[in-house]
Amino acid sequence: MNLSPLAAAQAYAGTRALTRPDPAPGAGPETGPLAAAATHFAATLARGEDTARAVMAGRADPHALVQALSEAELAIETAVTLRDRVVEAYQEILRMPV
Repeated sequence: MNLSPLAAAQAYAGTRALTRPDPAPGAGPETGPLAAAATHFAATLARGEDTARAVMAGRADPHALVQALSEAELAIETAVTLRDRVVEAYQEILRMPV
């Protein structure tokens, strides 16, 4: 296993694209509030990651890291709650008699 910082950075860069929201097919980048929320979510996670890297390199304040991670945690909890409600609504639709 290669544990060099360069290998770790390259592995991280390979997974970085997974946090970017995909645009709807045939739609431009301004598709509405849902796309804006997804972009804001990805930006919040990116700020947390950037702050964590800066703290590890000694360029940022640990208090900034705590704040950035708290914002990221809140964004993730919001996304999970939204996902759960969408799944619950879908299941409720499936239970409706036809």
